[in-house]
Amino acid sequence: MNLRAFFQLAAVALLSFCALRAESPASDASEMLRTAVDEVMAIAYDTQSSTPLSERVRPALEKYFGFESVTRRAVGPGWRQFTPEQRKRTTELFSDLVIRTYSNRFEPGDRPGISYSKAIIPDPARPNLRELPTTIDYAGKQYAVSYRVEHVKGTWLIYDVIIEGVSMISNWRSQLDPIYQRGGAAAVIAALEKNLSLEPVK
Repeated sequence: MNLRAFFQLAAVALLSFCALRAESPASDASEMLRTAVDEVMAIAYDTQSSTPLSERVRPALEKYFGFESVTRRAVGPGWRQFTPEQRKRTTELFSDLVIRTYSNRFEPGDRPGISYSKAIIPDPARPNLRELPTTIDYAGKQYAVSYRVEHVKGTWLIYDVIIEGVSMISNWRSQLDPIYQRGGAAAVIAALEKNLSLEPVK
């Protein structure tokens, strides 16, 4: 898969995983994912709106997406050394960057087909975690995409997406961890600020 295709597929995946919610671990996370995909794809494929996509999807993403958890995982072990203020700022910047980056790379062509497989419990000792496998039929090809979710305070939240075996969290960590190793939390924050300045709202 070339880089442009990966980013487009990642954008489709990102914009599909915001509204996953349930009242208890026993609730059907898979069914909630189906509902989420329908709702968010409707926003993404609304070609009549002139409002930037990142602004249109932000409220839903912020309401249902575990950005603090995702940011912590993306930064890696160094997160433990961040002060509360640095964690808050890093989460804000990273959230903005993720939403803007993938929204900007989304191209509303033919709507992808998505099929769902049975939810997986990766670790029986941690029933609050699920992996939700799907197959995305996009641009004439099929791609394996799995959503990793966790049940937190009565709500299912996405914390990672695996696209053709590539973890989005691992991909971000490979970029952020070296920055932390060189300059600590301040360097991570500065890098996020710089990247965000280079990613305009479209």
